[in-house]
Amino acid sequence: MNGVWPKLIRWPENYKPERTSVHVRNELEMPVAPELVWAWLVRAKLWPSWYANSSNVEIEGGGLDLQPNSKFTWKTFGVQLNSKVEEFVRPERLGWNARGTGIDAYHAWLIEDRPDGCHVLTEENQNGFAARLSNAVRPRNMSRQHQNWLEGLLRKAKEGPPPS
Repeated sequence: MNGVWPKLIRWPENYKPERTSVHVRNELEMPVAPELVWAWLVRAKLWPSWYANSSNVEIEGGGLDLQPNSKFTWKTFGVQLNSKVEEFVRPERLGWNARGTGIDAYHAWLIEDRPDGCHVLTEENQNGFAARLSNAVRPRNMSRQHQNWLEGLLRKAKEGPPPS
């Protein structure tokens, strides 16, 4: 399976792994329906309640959920970011850019339906001086935090759909 997943991410040209200085990949089998995982993943306003490395999520125009072309601001890894959803295919693909001081990144999610639940892959590619510095000082930090994100997503999906 690992050989197939990277080919499925539709990286924008300037975020292809060979063009970026930082690349992180995490994945997790989840014994829950893809629709539940998707519902919690796009409910960005609630990320801080179950993913401690996020805060101050604000979706332009209001609302709780990310939609195609949503613009949102948020804070993660101590950096304030401006993001825009670039890919949105319910319930299997989500991708957004993230720009802040010294950071230019793209974060992609793939959810593959499986007989006993789903397989979730998340990858992020980054450029910028802050991305390179953070990766040099704490090389496994982003990978650990993204694993926490996946594990939190699984916990929430096991509880059922997010509140309305």
